[in-house]
Amino acid sequence: MKKTRYVLALALCGLTAVAHGATPSLIPMPAQLSESGEGFTVTAQTPIVVDGGDADARGAADYLASLAAHTRHLALQVRTGVPESGAIVLKRDPQAPVANAEGYVLDVTPQGIRVTARDGAGLFYGAMTAWQLLTPAQGSGDVRVEPVHIRDEPRFTWRGLMLDSCRHFWSTDEVRTVIDQMAQHKLNVLHWHLTDDQGWRIEIKRYPELTRIGAWRTPPTVGKQGEAKPYGGFYTQDDIRAIVAYAAARHITVVPELDMPGHAQAAVASYPELGVTGTRPPVSPDWGVNPYLYNVDDHTIEFLHNVLDEVMALFPSTYIHVGGDEAVKDQWKASPTVQARMKALGIKSEDAMQSWFIEQMGKYLMAHGRRLVGWDEILEGGVPPSATVMSWRGTQGAIDAAKQGHDVVLAPAPQLYMDSMQSDRPDETTGRLPSMSLESYYRFEAVPKELNAAQAKHVLGLQATLFTEHMPTFRHIEHAAFPRLDALSESAWTPVKQRDWRQFLARMPSQLARYRTQDIAYADSAFAVSVDVDRNAAITSGHASVTLANQAKFGNVHYTTDGSEPGASSPLYVRPFAVNLPTTIKAVALADDGTALAAARTRVLDLPSLRTRSTGELENCPGSDFRLRVQPTPDATSMAPTYLINVFDNCRMVRAARLDGIAGIRVETATLPRNYALAHDAKLVVAYKSTAPQGELVVRLDSCRGKEIASMPLPTDQPATFTLQGAVAKQAGTHNLCLAFTSPISGPIWGVGAVTLLPADQASP
Repeated sequence: MKKTRYVLALALCGLTAVAHGATPSLIPMPAQLSESGEGFTVTAQTPIVVDGGDADARGAADYLASLAAHTRHLALQVRTGVPESGAIVLKRDPQAPVANAEGYVLDVTPQGIRVTARDGAGLFYGAMTAWQLLTPAQGSGDVRVEPVHIRDEPRFTWRGLMLDSCRHFWSTDEVRTVIDQMAQHKLNVLHWHLTDDQGWRIEIKRYPELTRIGAWRTPPTVGKQGEAKPYGGFYTQDDIRAIVAYAAARHITVVPELDMPGHAQAAVASYPELGVTGTRPPVSPDWGVNPYLYNVDDHTIEFLHNVLDEVMALFPSTYIHVGGDEAVKDQWKASPTVQARMKALGIKSEDAMQSWFIEQMGKYLMAHGRRLVGWDEILEGGVPPSATVMSWRGTQGAIDAAKQGHDVVLAPAPQLYMDSMQSDRPDETTGRLPSMSLESYYRFEAVPKELNAAQAKHVLGLQATLFTEHMPTFRHIEHAAFPRLDALSESAWTPVKQRDWRQFLARMPSQLARYRTQDIAYADSAFAVSVDVDRNAAITSGHASVTLANQAKFGNVHYTTDGSEPGASSPLYVRPFAVNLPTTIKAVALADDGTALAAARTRVLDLPSLRTRSTGELENCPGSDFRLRVQPTPDATSMAPTYLINVFDNCRMVRAARLDGIAGIRVETATLPRNYALAHDAKLVVAYKSTAPQGELVVRLDSCRGKEIASMPLPTDQPATFTLQGAVAKQAGTHNLCLAFTSPISGPIWGVGAVTLLPADQASP
């Protein structure tokens, strides 16, 4: 009762607080935290005090003040001078009881909030924790901060996020938004992917064609989409200097990546003599693994050294990333010149040739006081002793490299690849499958169990990766990154024994509120309520048993059955409940304070909707598990619509369809570009025999080799979207349906938006 009265009294006074004894909503969770004594109320009259002449402390204080003003509408003034009572104090102390420069101590007492650290980074991270204490929930004005003693420092030295600016180009303001969120999550490495087949994004003054030509591509079009406009952009050297400085002020190191020897098509398009064939390709409009490599002559090595000179002048980071991934060696194998070079060097294989190539870069970087980092393919054929390996093909690369004595960074796909979707929900946006949930990010362990204690010391840390082929807008970036970045930050910062998934979820409502105040379009996939029924049983009986749940299994789920918006006064879901058809279910998960954890989700339950499967509810046909959710064009400007496709097999499966009384089928279809470079996997693409030049959509019963029960010709003019509707041979019972497009595989991919089974009275075209 005392706790309830305490919170109520604060509410009546216009203050916000967390009930005494509750775990503060801090992310990442500090290494050590205890609570005792009395707290402190921060008001507009509370100053932030730093020592005069301490530029790092002043920078942290100014950033704390700007965040408090933006997210809490609390105007705090920064002062210099003697620490005073009733203030937020940021003070450097060489004797602070922390183990490294990023550690800090934070105390909240009736006299104020005090942060001490040995170095500027620690003061900054302490200031970020202080800001989170000031924002325990969405609100504005004065805030009561509970008494805490925090002694904190990170588990890993590399806490990273990779941003791909090649596949899609992000403005400098958007890059700064990423940096600000990294800072608030105590991440300290921005790995910036700046060159690839689809675009060269960094100005190199010595080689202007790299951006005049290499920064622009022409997106693919199909059918009636019309002529495409060039897409692209690049960062000037002044842009880069400003971004590097912006990151440094937030204690983030920017590590640039220039991919080599593969993923070089944009560079070869700019300067064909850098390539193996001597011909000029276009800047690639295709996602995937393109064939263009740098050649291995002295001119190209000198070119890349000259590029690195300008890169090192822009980026003061110790590490320079040189890629090294997905270098298909076909061009090298077919080139007499490359083969002669290998023979002259005494190199026996193309993998060893790549190792030699990477070594030329590693030696050059070492001579300039820098270190090379590359994707785990650099292990093939040998790797320079000084190289750091970034493991992306699972964790085996990290295991092998650490056992060989190399430092490693864990960035495995799909576990930490943010282009993997966050859920299998029908209303998800673009990305790869399988999905990687918020919980999977939280439970990721960066130190492989295969390493002993000495080998484990080579694990520098971990990194999430934002490859952006299927993220055409910055809203896609925000949806993919947040809130999974919260889980990653805790995995990277917090000791294993301090991590607790359920407690993490309890801290998430405050973090989601911080996102809302900063206009961060985070995904609510983990908390969105799914409305599940047995569709076939409902079709047969006219009523349905409804089950409600969300991915995280968190929150209080409330629902309505009359189409109204659910809230805290709506029925609380406890167990499955029955409804008669037709009805509309709306459901939402609420935090304990009544705030919504996700937008309410709606499901209409009637015969037409139960006979319809949306794109996300369709499955792959047997034979290939590749799944990708895409938008109608590679450079779409919205989040929807999306289509779940398999680039190897243009076929979708409707599972367990009740066909009693069904006389027709309607398929909402989209014409999608087949812009996928598959390299050696191109041979896996399935082709279906057609009876018309443009092909048809064939529906087969039970399997893709089953009886044909429907066939609908595809349009010859390839409109952007269209509807196919046709008769279905009479069937009884429940069956799988295989929907295969028989058009030539040199043409577009057909995306299925929805499939609806039609009874006799609706089946006429």
